[in-house]
Amino acid sequence: MARLTGVLQIAIPVKDADRASAFYAQKLGMQLLFKPSPSMAFLQCGDVRIYLEAKSSGGEAGANTMIYFRTTDIDGAHASFKERGVEIQEPPHLIARLPDREVWLMWVRDSESNLLGVMQEKPAAP
Repeated sequence: MARLTGVLQIAIPVKDADRASAFYAQKLGMQLLFKPSPSMAFLQCGDVRIYLEAKSSGGEAGANTMIYFRTTDIDGAHASFKERGVEIQEPPHLIARLPDREVWLMWVRDSESNLLGVMQEKPAAP
């Protein structure tokens, strides 16, 4: 039986593809791969492609997408995002203590009002 091995691409509906691709590239630091049309953009985030699409009909954009991104330095990401003018919805905070790690989360808004989670799993304090 064939198995799924990971996530290749995530589509995010946006209102304005140029504005959104600038936000993801300039504010969040993702690499813009290509823009095949004025209503589409593809960016790279680790092993996952982010596909931004502005639809002229159907599918409301903004405020309805929640994606959780991984980071190895949530405090550094928070400081960097603040410097770049990213809207911080909630600063980094501890959400879970597991036996071997702590899970930290912060929330930011993109240029289209989508809520984005940024998470770090830190080794548990001894």
